[in-house]
Amino acid sequence: MKLRALPVLAGAAILALGLAACSGSAEATGASGADASSAAGGFAVDENTLVFGVVPDSVDTETNYQPLMDYIAEITGKSVEYHESTDYAALIEAAVAGKVDVASFSGFTYVTATNNGAKLTPISSIVTEEGQEPGYFSQAIVPADSDISSIEDFKGKKVCFVDPSSTSGYLFPSYNLIEAGIDPKTDITPVFAGKHDVSVQKTGEGVECEVGFAEDSEVEKSDAVKVIDETMVPGAPLVYSSTLPDDVAQKLIDGLSEITIDDIIAAGIDSADTDSFRSVFFATKPVDDAYYDLIRDICKETEAEQCQG
Repeated sequence: MKLRALPVLAGAAILALGLAACSGSAEATGASGADASSAAGGFAVDENTLVFGVVPDSVDTETNYQPLMDYIAEITGKSVEYHESTDYAALIEAAVAGKVDVASFSGFTYVTATNNGAKLTPISSIVTEEGQEPGYFSQAIVPADSDISSIEDFKGKKVCFVDPSSTSGYLFPSYNLIEAGIDPKTDITPVFAGKHDVSVQKTGEGVECEVGFAEDSEVEKSDAVKVIDETMVPGAPLVYSSTLPDDVAQKLIDGLSEITIDDIIAAGIDSADTDSFRSVFFATKPVDDAYYDLIRDICKETEAEQCQG
């Protein structure tokens, strides 16, 4: 895969995006694993149910995650309740309040949630192709017939973002705009589309948004836009609540740390054996809290309001 290296995160003065820089660190995230779970032993609903939370990335979110939820039910012996928040902020609030047991977060959402007191432990990140490492691309996009060729040309434009708490749809785009000499609040007109596919759609239409940003998996579905730049983003984590009992937490760790789609199918989850699920899931790769330190660094450089705890 093409990789656009991030510039060195030091030196130059950075324009402020929000109120305060990130607070918290790997040691202060509350992701303390077994220690926290043995102390609390709490479930979001009850001991027979696991609530699976997701960010509302696209119209197909629930369909994409159903085989994985079925697999979690199989390995834990519990029913799995789907919880799709109205937006990223609502999922963060739910995590802080202990309303989710397992979740698929974006990296930025995970950092923001733990900075604000959510007790979460990352397990792994999903990859979609054999041999792939965790991570995906935040892509800068323009209408297919546009003559815009660089992020520098985004100045003065109506720019589509996904959500203020989106990693590839706001945090990394904001950093890239700053590196191009553009203040993401005052030098453009920001538009928040809510979902990656909607950001792609609006950018392709070229009316409400003249240019935009979105995750590569949604961009590749559209022929109405073209990519003019991209940045690698740390892979989105599958996490569990650190307040879960040790035995449940261990089943999730054992079952989700490093599995393939074939493992899920072998466990009796027939719904995983489809082209649609194969397009969004091949395997998981283990990640830990320190893997998201790059996001914390970007938070500090951009002083993004969402980073503060």
